[in-house]
Amino acid sequence: MMSSKVFATSIVVLLAFLAISEGMSLRSLGVELHCRCIQTESKPIGRHIGKVELIPANSHCEETEIIATLKKTGQEVCLDPEAPWVKKVIQKILSNRRR
Repeated sequence: MMSSKVFATSIVVLLAFLAISEGMSLRSLGVELHCRCIQTESKPIGRHIGKVELIPANSHCEETEIIATLKKTGQEVCLDPEAPWVKKVIQKILSNRRR
C-alpha cells in the first residue's frame, strides 16, 4: 500500500504539471495573462512606427494597450492612449479599416 506522503506528493506533482501545461497552452494561443505595458510613451514618435497593435481591455488587463513596433529596430513601444498624437494615429487606423 502506498504511504500517504507518497500519495500527497504525487498529487502535488500532478497538479503542478497541469498548472504549467495549462499556462503554456494559453500563451501559445496568444493569450496574455497580464498587462504588457508597464510604461507608456507620450512624446510623438509617429514617423518611426512601422506597425500598431491595439489590445482592448480584458480580464487580465483593465487598460486598453497600444503597442507600436518601430520600423528600424523592431522594438515594441507602449503608447500613451491619452496622448493627442496617439489618438490621431488610432483614428486614422480605424478610418482606414472601415474603407
